[in-house]
Amino acid sequence: VQLVESGGGLAQPGGSLRLSCAVSDLNLDHIAIVWFRQVPGKEREGVSCFGGRDGETYTANFAKNRFTTTKDTTKNLVYLQMTNLEPEDTALYHCAADEGVSCRYRSDRYYSVYRYDYIGQGTQVTVAS
Repeated sequence: VQLVESGGGLAQPGGSLRLSCAVSDLNLDHIAIVWFRQVPGKEREGVSCFGGRDGETYTANFAKNRFTTTKDTTKNLVYLQMTNLEPEDTALYHCAADEGVSCRYRSDRYYSVYRYDYIGQGTQVTVAS
């Protein structure tokens, strides 16, 4: 199993970026993909959860109305479309997967502390003018 993120980079405040998570050897119809982000010295922060058998989705409050998660099962890709970016969005963004995770939980902390079986190496997002 492999998860590989891409699409990060430098964006101006108010700008947009689309991150991709390429998933190998997992069925996106059956497993949820979580996006989380991390800044050095700070706790991991859940961003979104998408997919899985129960069809639930989750988006962190700070991401609502700005970030959208979608998937393309034909390409085994999961996307995180980020708009209206803010300097506070600067972080290393990871996608992660685990058979046991469910997107029905509405607690940010659930996604932050969950021990995922599979985590990508991350893609850096920097928002600065």
